[in-house]
Amino acid sequence: MPEKTSLARELLLLLLLATCWGSAYTFIKVGIETIPPVTLIAARTLIAGGLLLVILRLRGLRMPRDRTVWRRFLVQACLNSAVPFTLIAWAEQSVDAGLAVILNSLTPVVTFLITALVTRHEAVSGRKLLGVVAGLTGASLIIGVGALDGLGRDVVAQFAVVAATVCYACAAIYGKNFKGLDPMMPAAGSLVCGAVLLFPASLVLDHPWTLSPSLPSLVALLALSAFSTSLAFVIYFRLVQTLGSVATTSQAYLRVPIGVAIGAIFLGERLSLTAWIGLAFVMIGVIAMTLPARRVSPQSSP
Repeated sequence: MPEKTSLARELLLLLLLATCWGSAYTFIKVGIETIPPVTLIAARTLIAGGLLLVILRLRGLRMPRDRTVWRRFLVQACLNSAVPFTLIAWAEQSVDAGLAVILNSLTPVVTFLITALVTRHEAVSGRKLLGVVAGLTGASLIIGVGALDGLGRDVVAQFAVVAATVCYACAAIYGKNFKGLDPMMPAAGSLVCGAVLLFPASLVLDHPWTLSPSLPSLVALLALSAFSTSLAFVIYFRLVQTLGSVATTSQAYLRVPIGVAIGAIFLGERLSLTAWIGLAFVMIGVIAMTLPARRVSPQSSP
């Protein structure tokens, strides 16, 4: 397959991943109105993991039985679902969405630094560094400096979002351990492990049998599970192998213009000149971070 076609396909998947995870903030906001954070995330991981297991069975694929692989699934669950999902859901009870997005947009920065200074598992270049800086600048311009007004007021909640960001960065790097597996397998395995970790905490802390969730919260939970988790994780594990860890985390920048676009289309909001400039920075950043130095391998497909 031609290099341009292959890269275009991966970039479209990156855009879809950013849309899946960008919408999660809204689903979480609606969900936690009547469902406590730990229970919401426990149900999210269980539903999403179960859905992927059913799809794998329909595809005629079986999950690996190697204990080493399942230990890796468990580590990935802690880094990419159980811990960060819960931290963000808890933090969104007091942290504004705009500030949360800015803090979460640090994921590519952290991933780049860990890759360059610690793991060195893939090549880092001046172009990728330019992309990290440009993307972060663009994200801040789109959201607006005003979104930073609350910085420091709810320090613990804001630190929770930053901690989730570090988890996501480590998960993107650790995800390279699943090379050779169908992308749906580490997605399903890590989500099932996440559910196993979270459900005991849900039972002890929230007594879910006593809850009376509203219909909007239940709908948000289902959308969060199917769209922002099941579909997103399959795409994510595929992109970690084809684009690399740093490039895959660039979707954190794409979430920002997607959120602004949703507001413009459905709420009639208008983009300021600063937002348009920010969008240009984001696109420059994403292109710089994802444009490969060599041909992207088209070998794996979900």
